[in-house]
Amino acid sequence: MTELESPGGTAGLAGRQVARIGFGAMQLERSSASHEDRLAVLRQAIEGGVNHVDTAQFYGAGLANSLIRQALSPYPDDLVIVTKVGADNLPDGQLALRQRPAELRTQVEANLAALGVERLEVVNLRRGDTPPGLVAEGEQVVDIDSQLAELIALREEGKIGGIGLSHVSADQLRHAQPAGIVCVQNAYSVLDRSSEPVLELCREHGLAWVPYFPLGSALELGWDVTGNPVVTGIAADLGVTPAQVALAWLLVHYEGTLLIPGTANPAHLAENLAVGAVRLPAEAIAALDLAASAAR
Repeated sequence: MTELESPGGTAGLAGRQVARIGFGAMQLERSSASHEDRLAVLRQAIEGGVNHVDTAQFYGAGLANSLIRQALSPYPDDLVIVTKVGADNLPDGQLALRQRPAELRTQVEANLAALGVERLEVVNLRRGDTPPGLVAEGEQVVDIDSQLAELIALREEGKIGGIGLSHVSADQLRHAQPAGIVCVQNAYSVLDRSSEPVLELCREHGLAWVPYFPLGSALELGWDVTGNPVVTGIAADLGVTPAQVALAWLLVHYEGTLLIPGTANPAHLAENLAVGAVRLPAEAIAALDLAASAAR
């Protein structure tokens, strides 16, 4: 795949070159679309140049991985499927943190089986130290060294390619670096720069940066980037959507950024894939750079 065919261009991930605009499978579980429509949107993403899909076995209690396998297997040679461990589904369908090393191994095995692969290209460890989202308590308070040791063992066994981190601090990333971290997933957007120190470390070490909640989250954070007047004003000037402006700013902000917007809507997917063609003028970038402090 050439860079011109890759939405958003390309960047490195675990030694592979992937399109900077990928696909996040989490939204598939939340969609009211039919089963066939969800399969179709996954295929549309790949046909549109996406070769980086982000998922987890606990997304929809296995639904996301099942859809990926049904839609895309046998997988294209250039497809990088990234999974996440650190949580699992309870019998009632609710999520709970599962942070202990043996539990991480069980989750890796579950992802392997569900996706029908012998090796997971990248596995992200989702820590549970701070909100938003689940916070570890009791026996689920586990030191990161024990977790990394288990993931390293799985890597040595050939079941994992790269190890990533999710929901971590700069100190945790710095401490984990000797394990060979390849990417970081943290909440980050035009309006939420709390993970800027983590991003700076990614820049320093050339790590892939995969922001989640790139448009905010009314559910988790109580606000939505696409309603910000700076974002909506720039969108109106450029004739694009506020979401496209917010995502385009993330691509400009660091060349190692990989986006994983998710949807089950074909039109919305096309809008996401077109973000790489959005050109933000210098004055728009400057205004967006200042938007976080103006919103506080």
